[in-house]
Amino acid sequence: MARLAVDATVTNVDVPFAVNFTHRLRHTRDVAGEDFDVLADVLAGELESPGAATRTPSKVLLWYDKSLTGFSSDSGCFVARLHARLRDCVGLDLRGDPHAIVGGEACKNSESELRALLDLINDHDLDRRSYIIVAGGGAVLDVAGYVAAIAHRGIRLVRLPSTTLAQGDSGVGVKNAINYFGKKNWIGSFAVPWAVINDATILDTLPDRDFRSGFTEAVKVALLKDADLFATLRQHAEAIAARDSRWCHEVIARSCRLHLDHITLGGDPFESLEARPLDFGHWSAHKLEPMTKYRLRHGEAVGIGVALDTLYSSAALGFPDELALEVCRVLHRIGTPLWCDALGEPDRVLRGLEEFRQHLGGRLTITMLRGVGDMINVHAIDEDIMKQCILRLRGIASEWGHGAAS
Repeated sequence: MARLAVDATVTNVDVPFAVNFTHRLRHTRDVAGEDFDVLADVLAGELESPGAATRTPSKVLLWYDKSLTGFSSDSGCFVARLHARLRDCVGLDLRGDPHAIVGGEACKNSESELRALLDLINDHDLDRRSYIIVAGGGAVLDVAGYVAAIAHRGIRLVRLPSTTLAQGDSGVGVKNAINYFGKKNWIGSFAVPWAVINDATILDTLPDRDFRSGFTEAVKVALLKDADLFATLRQHAEAIAARDSRWCHEVIARSCRLHLDHITLGGDPFESLEARPLDFGHWSAHKLEPMTKYRLRHGEAVGIGVALDTLYSSAALGFPDELALEVCRVLHRIGTPLWCDALGEPDRVLRGLEEFRQHLGGRLTITMLRGVGDMINVHAIDEDIMKQCILRLRGIASEWGHGAAS
């Protein structure tokens, strides 16, 4: 056999390539009831072979946020209803009972839940063409997503976000992680979910505190990308706080689509670039959460971080001051706190800048604002000005009589 001649002097080969993904987003009123077919459609079984007339049943596990257990609508318990529909669905091989995951940062703060979920995958013989359905808030989606990403190098994950925060933001994201070394999301992966279903009924599970704080991410993305959405938030903030379904679901859908478009339309989904605009307000939020031992909700921390960085943008970068105050008013009127006692340790809070830089890699890059929809990336923060903004935020929160978060 003739041997292919090789030029030994050629040692460097760079081959750029792209991988195609499909991001499936669905909106339903009651996925455990009248809209179950939407879920069944994304769980279509695989053909045994090309041209085969039958389908191999898809193995499915159902995991859920423990907080959903106590929720019952007029039709009954959400988890029980969904489990019954999956069990009776032709073409699915539902494995085991639904598995409850303790919600909030607790499920991300140790490896115990991670290992328990990996054991379930192994015990039920799931493979790369199987499905994990997880219903829950952002923390539950994070740990379940990380497990699905690393088992067999990837099992198909269907997310049913159960919070306003997750439905409007992280549910459609491609990031999965657990906390480590006392730091947010230190161990994790990038993985595109098989499908995301934003269900209206599941949001009835939320207490008011969690429902309202979830809209801080909508305020964030509106400031970055959509002046019309910010105008809607300004006009209907009280209706959102009162859980008016018309405006709540419209804002969630618009926020979700802006996040999805950023991810799928050239927005650096795997964060290979310096800037991470969707993390506006997050450098301090990620520091405040562990400082409060995660008593501070993520949405509340983001709201405080957005208010703080908007005030800094006004003080240092020309963002209109009255508009900065209006951002604080919108957050206040939605019903999320503007102050957290941990901000009383500004030097400790400011260490979050270096932790944020390490998380990104390379030089510090923080997205700030010159106007609504007018972003600017800065590579240094004037700490004296930031401390002044912290003091100003404290005064605003005190003047408006908004209760401080823990």
